[in-house]
Amino acid sequence: MPHLAIQRNILNDKPCNEAMVNPMKKVRALIVDDEESARDVLTNLVKSFCPELELLAACATVEEAAQFIRSEKPNLVFLDIEMPNYAGYELLDFFESIDFEIIFVTAYDSYAVKAFELCATDYLLKPVKIERLQAAVKKAQDRITLQNVVENYSLLKQTLASDKVEQIAVFDRGERIILQVNNILAIEAQESYSKIYTEERVVFVSRNLKHFEDLMDTIPHFLRTHKSWIVNLNKVDRFNKTVGEIFLKGGICAKLSKAKKPAFRSAFEK
Repeated sequence: MPHLAIQRNILNDKPCNEAMVNPMKKVRALIVDDEESARDVLTNLVKSFCPELELLAACATVEEAAQFIRSEKPNLVFLDIEMPNYAGYELLDFFESIDFEIIFVTAYDSYAVKAFELCATDYLLKPVKIERLQAAVKKAQDRITLQNVVENYSLLKQTLASDKVEQIAVFDRGERIILQVNNILAIEAQESYSKIYTEERVVFVSRNLKHFEDLMDTIPHFLRTHKSWIVNLNKVDRFNKTVGEIFLKGGICAKLSKAKKPAFRSAFEK
């Protein structure tokens, strides 16, 4: 195999040919970042605070990472976004199928972060915080045993390639579900969970309503109408301003607070 400009930390140099890891084994991880200092910082954090990971190497370019992944079969890749020659997410184009999880490590603004949240395993903002690193690794560890990774990252590529959010990936009691945004009728807060009403089904997600409000703030026909509700204005049949009720398709009745009435009427009557 040609020489790769990588830093290696391999205790067991035997390649792992399994697409999914045995839960009792360590997760085999790779770091991809063009900045040496960033690679060193993340390497030290992983070694010090993530004993469940076996850090295989650190690559400086997407091309090197693609070659290493084919050879060593890591389960998890920490991937920087701004890379020379190729953007980090273009690593996906080097493979016909994706059988590893990705955690983005980025200094991007909040809009880019929201795009990554839609379907990436997780993201870390530079400088990386220990608690966020550990939480992201735990999430990746849980997801490594799940299937349908290819569909997840296909959705990610579509999201990054366009300005419109058309789909979101959510987990409902362990099942990964792709939801068409235009099919969402409303989202209701249920303590630390959210209840998503769609034209086909109702989905419970372990995310609070603020998460979805931030996610959809670039979509003008979604509006927070109450502390417990976000509604799709395109799905509203009628509303009662006196009692503060919004009636949507499918028989759903959402709430409209006094404070939100002016914004709702302005948006709805356009």
